Amino acid sequence: MDILFWYWWVAGLLLLALEAFFPGAVFLWMGVSALVTGTLAWAAPGLPGEWALALFGALSIASFFAYRRFKPASRPTDQPHLNRRGAAYVGRTLTLTEPIVNGLARVRVDDSQWRIKGPDLPSGTQVTVVAVEGATLVVQAQP
Repeated sequence: MDILFWYWWVAGLLLLALEAFFPGAVFLWMGVSALVTGTLAWAAPGLPGEWALALFGALSIASFFAYRRFKPASRPTDQPHLNRRGAAYVGRTLTLTEPIVNGLARVRVDDSQWRIKGPDLPSGTQVTVVAVEGATLVVQAQP
C-alpha cells in the first residue's frame, strides 16, 4: 500500500476545511495530524503506508486529547445573558398594560413584546418576573 506524502497534505487541508463548516476541534486536530504525517512521509520516503496510517491515527487521538486537556478555560464575560435575553429579565418589575386572562397575556419589555404567564391579574398591576420558560416570562404579583 503506497500512500504518497502529498495525499496526506490534501487530506489534511480537506479536514481543515471541514473544521470551518463543522466546528468542534475534531477535524482541526485530524487535519493537523494528516499534515504532520505527510511531512514525515516526505522526510522519510520509505515509510510504509500501514505505518503512516497508524501514525495518523495515533497523532489524531493524542492531539485531540491533549487539546481537551490543555485548552484554555473559558473566561467569565461581562454580559452573561447575551444570548439568553429572557434570563436577563428575571427579577425585573413590570407593569401590566393588559390583564392576564386564563394565565396568559403580553407585555412590552424595553423594545419587544413578551408573552407572560401567571395568575389572572388586572391591567396596571405591578408584577415581578420570576422565571423564563422558553420564550415566555413567568410572573407573579408584587406584594
